[in-house]
Amino acid sequence: MDTPRNASAAVIGAGDFIGAAIARRFAAGGYAVHAGRRNGEKLAPLVAEIEAAGGRCAGRTLDARQEEGITGFLAEADRTAPLEVCVFNIGANVNFPILDTTERVFRKVWEMACYSGFLAGREAARLMLPRGHGTIIFTGATASMRGGSGFAAFAAAKFGLRAVAQSMARELGPRNIHVAHLVIDSGVDTAWVRERRRERLGKESFEPDELVNPSSIAETYWQLHMQPRDAWTHELDLRPYGEKW
Repeated sequence: MDTPRNASAAVIGAGDFIGAAIARRFAAGGYAVHAGRRNGEKLAPLVAEIEAAGGRCAGRTLDARQEEGITGFLAEADRTAPLEVCVFNIGANVNFPILDTTERVFRKVWEMACYSGFLAGREAARLMLPRGHGTIIFTGATASMRGGSGFAAFAAAKFGLRAVAQSMARELGPRNIHVAHLVIDSGVDTAWVRERRRERLGKESFEPDELVNPSSIAETYWQLHMQPRDAWTHELDLRPYGEKW
């Protein structure tokens, strides 16, 4: 662990894989991590792991679609230590043929993957701007760049999130707030993804690094945050060497 910093990093959507890896990386960098997900009790093992390694982490139950929830979550992080980093990492990936995409499904996916990103970005900026620095990172997907069969709801939400990120970057960059959007164009190396690929492709084994490792994604988030402001990256796509694109 690096020397503790007087700064916090908020991870909204701190799931078991990418979100957890981001929390570990920023805790290792000395940040007080504030992690939120729908079922906050599931964060207990991650909090214990980070604290056992000498880091700082608080886990909270969070419905990022609720404005007061986001406001309170980020305010609590900022009270712990000044908020310097906010990562929005909610996915909401669903696959429905267009005729099976109900109004409820479309609205819920948009709320989770786009609207809640707007709330998170706005509230993080509200806390960072008075201090004149900070980093806000949004997790995108292949669907951020192109729609696919069965992914109308997901692509619409991710397209929208990308637009929010671009608009924020143009507005906040001149005020020393680094806004970045990452396109994760790959399956993430998890047991669930491996099993789905076995079923779909009939593969019993995988080449090394055929799927993207969550810790590799987290390292890229860290590097983005550490970039000097004369060479900021706004958008970056990540995929393994063998991924078609």
